[in-house]
Amino acid sequence: MKHIKKTTYLMILLVAVLGGLAFANRSTKKGSAPPAKALPGAAKTTELEERKKWEASPDGIKYREWALSPEGKKVQASYDKIKKHLNGFTVMEAEVVSLSFQRKNAPSYGPKWLVVRIAGDEYLLQFSRKDFQQLSSLQVNDRIQLKSRSAGNSPNHPYLILSSDYIARDKKVLFARDLSKIKGC
Repeated sequence: MKHIKKTTYLMILLVAVLGGLAFANRSTKKGSAPPAKALPGAAKTTELEERKKWEASPDGIKYREWALSPEGKKVQASYDKIKKHLNGFTVMEAEVVSLSFQRKNAPSYGPKWLVVRIAGDEYLLQFSRKDFQQLSSLQVNDRIQLKSRSAGNSPNHPYLILSSDYIARDKKVLFARDLSKIKGC
């Protein structure tokens, strides 16, 4: 009986040691070789090639001409004025300029636009029709507090386009985008 007990303990010890060695060997193999990833340099090169292709296209040429025009430079200057607020997602004081802006030749069923003035420059905020309904109490010349995470520009729009993430008037939130529902870009 003693012999069987010793053999059983020896077998358990042997299995434990072999299992430990196998586990240790597995974890060192995992740790020593990083997973295969695209090299950052290669990704940048691909991105630069794509950008150069786009810049050579008719749309890219049109955009570059616009960016160098007085209108494009004005939009860039307005971005430079509020860049720190966008990066910090801080409150900007704004005045409502228009509730009914519509681009030239744009369909009437498209998105709704709110034009605001911040520090002397005008900016566009784009909304879906459903989201714009939340702003129905706004009127021209109302003072609002605005937060935005990003901005974009286009030769088709006369002002810088801000993301509409948060709008309040008199400390009452009128609109707050639920960022958890946004998938991707």
